[in-house]
Amino acid sequence: MTAQHTLTAPPVQTAWPLRLLKAVVVLHVAALLFQAVTAGLLLSSSGGRALHTTSGIALAIIGLVHLVAAILVWRPGGGRASFIAPAASILVLTVVAAVLGVAGLKVLHLPLGVLLFGGGVMQLGRVMARPATA
Repeated sequence: MTAQHTLTAPPVQTAWPLRLLKAVVVLHVAALLFQAVTAGLLLSSSGGRALHTTSGIALAIIGLVHLVAAILVWRPGGGRASFIAPAASILVLTVVAAVLGVAGLKVLHLPLGVLLFGGGVMQLGRVMARPATA
């Protein structure tokens, strides 16, 4: 009896998607922090509302790029899909926070903003712990 052994190489993990994700997550956390700063300006200056709204739109766009980068780590990067769910959650919660803010429900909008910042920092810790090797 002869057994045929097929050796399959482990999937090759590409480094550029993880590097992209790391850069985008750093930008995302910085944008979340800037959003908190503009929330303070909203309370203290007349131009704060426009700045907070504009930075909120930018935050949603960065959240979408964050999700795309997380997907690219998985496919075609060959990495794990574990960054996708947190990125999607942060994006969805960003949209919910924007809707609550526009509706004037500060009692829900503010705690959700704090939760978003905490989630962004947690994602940053998870992403930075992964070595970007080719």
